[in-house]
Amino acid sequence: MFRFAHPQYLYLLLLIPLFTALFVWLRYRRRESLRRFGDMALLAHLMPDVSRVNPVLKFILMMVALALVVFIMARPQYGMRNVEYKRSGIEAVIAVDVSNSMLCEDVSPSRLQKSKMIVSKLIDQLDDDKLGLVAFAGTSVTLLPITSDYVSAKMFLDQIDPRTISLQGTDVGDAINKAVAGFSQNKNVGKALILITDAEDNEQGALDAAKAAKELGIRIFVLSVGTPAGGPIPMGNNQFKKDMEGNVVITKLNEQVGKQIAEAGGGVYIRVDRTDDAQTMLETEIAKMQKDDFTTSQYAEYDEQFIAVAILLFITLIAEAALMEKRYKLFGKIGWLNLKQEKGASK
Repeated sequence: MFRFAHPQYLYLLLLIPLFTALFVWLRYRRRESLRRFGDMALLAHLMPDVSRVNPVLKFILMMVALALVVFIMARPQYGMRNVEYKRSGIEAVIAVDVSNSMLCEDVSPSRLQKSKMIVSKLIDQLDDDKLGLVAFAGTSVTLLPITSDYVSAKMFLDQIDPRTISLQGTDVGDAINKAVAGFSQNKNVGKALILITDAEDNEQGALDAAKAAKELGIRIFVLSVGTPAGGPIPMGNNQFKKDMEGNVVITKLNEQVGKQIAEAGGGVYIRVDRTDDAQTMLETEIAKMQKDDFTTSQYAEYDEQFIAVAILLFITLIAEAALMEKRYKLFGKIGWLNLKQEKGASK
């Protein structure tokens, strides 16, 4: 595959038609000046060594040289190799609660921001594991299928907020089912579902979904974010969410549900009081899981084609310098090398 590393420099090629238009105009002005000076046939007879073709050829060679210089600046590259690497790791899907209650600031800076900090640090510690990302509230959506592309994982992580899911609520069961569907069928690799939630207003079905996941060999780790005392839900403009009677809604961490889900899923429940401690506990548990070898593909770097273009530029400049504006008398009588000024000049 061919490409330019800096294609923006190719816009300089627009100079070529501008220079060409200027060259044609100057040639026209020169010809008109000669017509006013005298008869063209007579002038051709008085200047037998002047060639009409050679200056045009020299200009064409200069424009070719300019184009080659632009190509060098744009860095032409060719050849892309697909290199395979062997890795050994687990499969992990991270499901992040993005319901409105996660905006609560009973943990700093907020439950959702704390969750994203945990996930970001976890991604930084991954080496050879595959990762998927799910966001959920009243329903669930897969943001990133199982992959080794950690850069994309962080990009999607930065973008999640309550607006990611239009249907509000906390349907943990649906999130578990959505995450389970993203795992591979490989039975030789450890599979971890990392569920980050405050578990408030949880819909029914979470425990059944966790048990079904366990039967498939998937361990569920629940990271609960928030405090039992809870706090109000910010809605912007220094306003807080209120109920139908106008009272400020207080959202509280539901630890009981989180513990039940972790137990049903054969995993571990971790209360997020301090981000580093929670992450250390999670990494310790994941390190115990079975790892399997798998192959990933990565594209190698393109090969630079600077030398080839530079050689063409060198040859073009030599040809332009060697081409004289006068006719070559040595080849004056050889058909296709006879660069005549005009048909009338030979009469």
